[in-house]
Amino acid sequence: MNGFLNIYKPKGVSSAKVLNSLKKSLKGVTIGHMGTLDPLASGVLPVALGKSTRLFDYLLDKDKTYVATFAFGYETDTLDLEGKVVRTNDYIPSEAELTEKSAALIGDIMQVPPVFSAKCVNGKRSYQLARRGEEFELPPKMVTINSIKLIDKVSDGEYRFEISCKGGTYIRSIVRDLAALCGTVGTMTDLVRTKSGVFEIESSVKVEDFIAADSKKDYLIAPETVVFYPEIHLNERESVRLYNGLYDVFPYPDGLYKIFAPDGFYGIGEVTGGKIKTKAYIRD
Repeated sequence: MNGFLNIYKPKGVSSAKVLNSLKKSLKGVTIGHMGTLDPLASGVLPVALGKSTRLFDYLLDKDKTYVATFAFGYETDTLDLEGKVVRTNDYIPSEAELTEKSAALIGDIMQVPPVFSAKCVNGKRSYQLARRGEEFELPPKMVTINSIKLIDKVSDGEYRFEISCKGGTYIRSIVRDLAALCGTVGTMTDLVRTKSGVFEIESSVKVEDFIAADSKKDYLIAPETVVFYPEIHLNERESVRLYNGLYDVFPYPDGLYKIFAPDGFYGIGEVTGGKIKTKAYIRD
């Protein structure tokens, strides 16, 4: 099998557990997922099968959309409900203030990851150090947040937001930073990823439904539909020469392209000086 699955990850289980269920069902098939969701979170989990796993590097910067619930007035060490409360503040910002202050977080910003994350510190995962109570600081990294929209008020001090961002953004860091801009503290209480690139929650499938399906290939998403680059269509001779590492000169500007052979999608290629070099070959 070669292609992508739009899997729905339920709340309360890890992304790794979802993947293990697929591996048991599809014995011998290479499987990988993009964009881990914490056990607290639910929603879209893109999964690649076969040689399509080679395309993940070309999907990581795609836009993602989340519906996140933020509670203000307390902060946990994990910035979500899995941690223990470490700070409190009586001040609860209004909807108007949250909308106003969130504007400062839009665009390309420097964001400090949560200490309970998979970031490496001297060869150790930061969450391992945090669990041991060790003191350390994570450097800020550049992330892109497209929009933060306040949807509604869930309860006293708790609000639901729709957030669009690029890959690598920590939603838990957004609640921390937004709360700080309002002069208080906050914690993420719920998170749903509704979109990741072309994968949308409305068309996602539960793992158990996929496993039980008689025709699993009906759920496969063609790999060429999930990457967005200009296309190059080669004839039979050109595609054979490319496969064998031989170079022809083409009149295409430098950059990445989706390469098609006469019988279908070949993979991702990079044009440099008119010559095509295969970056991700995904043919069966």
